[in-house]
Amino acid sequence: MSKTGNVYINATYNNTILTLTDQSGKTLAWSSCGCVGFKGSRKATGYAAQAAAEDLASKAKNISHTKVRVILKGLGKGRDLAVRGLVLGGINVLSLIDTTPIPHNGCRPRKKRRV
Repeated sequence: MSKTGNVYINATYNNTILTLTDQSGKTLAWSSCGCVGFKGSRKATGYAAQAAAEDLASKAKNISHTKVRVILKGLGKGRDLAVRGLVLGGINVLSLIDTTPIPHNGCRPRKKRRV
């Protein structure tokens, strides 16, 4: 019997972290770009996020979690590719929820990078 859980995807500019929880919020498995073998600036790529998502999908299938709700947070490059990696890993995505915090003109942002 397949169980339903939640996958939280925290996509920052430097890394992408994925966490699988059950319905009550207890952490069952997690993965990140650094866990899959990417170091430094390669963790910020979309390919690394997809690889981390496929790793989490295999862990989820081992504990018979094949249906998940995905909760996205952050604006990193791995945001969409992590969801694609879950689907490629054989996980059925029931819903997508975006909980990215948006400031109402709060803190001053970082300066723009000039190359």
